[in-house]
Amino acid sequence: MKLIKSVLLLASLTALVCPIAQAEDTVQMSAEHINNLGVILGKLSPASQIPVLYAPAKVVIPPTQEYIVSASQAGLVTKLTAAIGDNVKKGAVLAQINSPALLTLQGQYLKADSVLHLASATYNRDKMLLKDGVISDRRKQETLSQYNAALLDVNEAKQLLQIAGMSAGDINRLGSSQRLNSELNVLSPLSGVVIDRMAVAGTRVDSQAPLYRIANLDELWLEINIPQERIGDIKIGDKVLIENTPISAKISLLGQSVNPANQTLLARAVIKGDQSTVRAGQKINIQVIQPSEKALFSIPNAAIAQNEGKSFIFIRTPSGFSVKPIDIIGKQAEESIISGDLDGNEEIAVKGAVALKANWLGLGSGE
Repeated sequence: MKLIKSVLLLASLTALVCPIAQAEDTVQMSAEHINNLGVILGKLSPASQIPVLYAPAKVVIPPTQEYIVSASQAGLVTKLTAAIGDNVKKGAVLAQINSPALLTLQGQYLKADSVLHLASATYNRDKMLLKDGVISDRRKQETLSQYNAALLDVNEAKQLLQIAGMSAGDINRLGSSQRLNSELNVLSPLSGVVIDRMAVAGTRVDSQAPLYRIANLDELWLEINIPQERIGDIKIGDKVLIENTPISAKISLLGQSVNPANQTLLARAVIKGDQSTVRAGQKINIQVIQPSEKALFSIPNAAIAQNEGKSFIFIRTPSGFSVKPIDIIGKQAEESIISGDLDGNEEIAVKGAVALKANWLGLGSGE
């Protein structure tokens, strides 16, 4: 009796195991049955890049491309010529300030320039007198010292005027005309776009008070927050795709410390080419991708069946489908990037994989 029970148990187990083993790599199905299940066939699409990471990012201006334009002297803002968003050229007048302090600097320059002319004339005269033997060499050295001191004072006064915002041409005209002018022109230090305006006409400002923020937007950066557990997956040179735009960037820097507040690493990417669809300060989503040397393919997510933690696709055969295991390398929107024992010419089920899985596992009905 025990022998008979053992034989029956073995037979039952064999009956259960054999269909499953047979179903591991094939699904026998007629073309009519395939049509009835609504299965749609498609081809594998070759892929050359691996999607590594989705992450938030912020568009920022490189620090070398941004400049705060400030008032070099205290005074009354009489005119502002640029608004937020305006394109300005280097040297363009952005504002005018009526500054009494500028009058003082101009007066100091004119006085120093007058003393220099006198010292220069005295020195030239003493050179001639020394040549004729009328004065001693010591007298000539004294007038030379006075001349050098006067020249130093003029140069100092001129530099103070330049720091105040006067150009070399303005200073030359001041020396020629001897006319003081309290109107100070504030010039743009670079060609770029006005990002912010921090002053209002008719108000008084102190020296070094900010008036404008101007930036050259020919180059923009992305600051990307990389989760600390993914730091090892990102490399300098990786390509970055910006969501909903054709713009790409390239990782140029990986930070050396983790932000303790959110446990992320800051990565920087330089945006390449056209930047018209992104703006400084904008928060966006990005995807980091890497090139791959092995054969990869892109397929719809609906073409993938999951079973016992593994992924499979269904490849069309004359008698139905063969079930092929695959590795999912990454995902992009509604598609997945896969690899496996594939040559790229296979015709696969891109729709109806759920029904095929049911038949494969013996959960669906036959023909």
